[in-house]
Amino acid sequence: MKSLVIDRVGHSEFREVPSREPGPGEVLVKVRHVGLCGSDLNTFSGLNPLVELPRIPGHEIGGTIAARGADVPAGYAIGKPVVVVPYTSCGSCASCRRGRVNACEFNRTLGVQQDGGLRDFIVLPRDRLILNEDLKPAHLALVEPLAVGFHAVARGRVTSEDTVLVLGGGMIGVGAVLGARARGARVLVSEVADSKHEILKELGVDAVLNPSRSDLVAEIGKLTDGKGVDVIIEAVGLPETFQAAVTLAPFSGRVVYVGYAKSPVSYETKFFNLKELDILGSRNATRTDFEAVIEFLREVPEVGDLVISKTFSWDDADQAFDYWTANRDRTFKVMIDLPEA
Repeated sequence: MKSLVIDRVGHSEFREVPSREPGPGEVLVKVRHVGLCGSDLNTFSGLNPLVELPRIPGHEIGGTIAARGADVPAGYAIGKPVVVVPYTSCGSCASCRRGRVNACEFNRTLGVQQDGGLRDFIVLPRDRLILNEDLKPAHLALVEPLAVGFHAVARGRVTSEDTVLVLGGGMIGVGAVLGARARGARVLVSEVADSKHEILKELGVDAVLNPSRSDLVAEIGKLTDGKGVDVIIEAVGLPETFQAAVTLAPFSGRVVYVGYAKSPVSYETKFFNLKELDILGSRNATRTDFEAVIEFLREVPEVGDLVISKTFSWDDADQAFDYWTANRDRTFKVMIDLPEA
């Protein structure tokens, strides 16, 4: 079975890996599309501390059922399209006991702590699959990354009365934009890459600001009649944007961190208290978030087409990381299109 492996920093190659039949409760999925995530690019660049090489990347997966093991219901029929939920949950840690399985202490995400979906076939537990025949095949692989942004919006308790500022217009930021839009909120985005601004506006953003050229405090004041925003979602993962989220937050505002800063962050902690901020972390996504994204893409399918910036055939997939590295400022989603069985 063919797979794409990141074998060392800055290099990927095709390798043959063993295949196996599904056991009880398992399903064999023919992988049809895999979206590359920022975490995959960080793995390729040697910046993902959660990954040990070599690793088959890919956790944004859409495919079709190729076979099912014993005890799998007949509804999981051969040929049915599926969205993959790439996380695991132990069922016994503090998060799992509270029902927040997306934040399982011992989670092992596909493509990160275990080999992922960039291969011809993958065997998965039946409960890690969501059947869906409504979405375009390539859009099935968009559900997971958008669901991460939807989850951040849910953590921020966003409503139609809110104005939301999203720091970062990458794919997770796009998920937050669409999640806030789905709840009827007004959305502003701070994004340094001018090349992304037009598509962000097409996605329904009210205003896109470039923090390298604008005074965000002044611009936000103008756009909100001096009231400021209600919720700030940090989707960049840099110390300066972590700090900016607190600076830009209004009194009694909500800050949601979905980005992952790779170095320590220093704060003026007095603003936590003076503003009485709600500061929230956001990790992965729940099945409810996945279902919300599926419904959104079903109603607004053109969004999926807008955010797929580049598609590579399976034979050319080993070029994808180099392409993304060279074109990061104008790339939302790189998609790998694998052949049908």
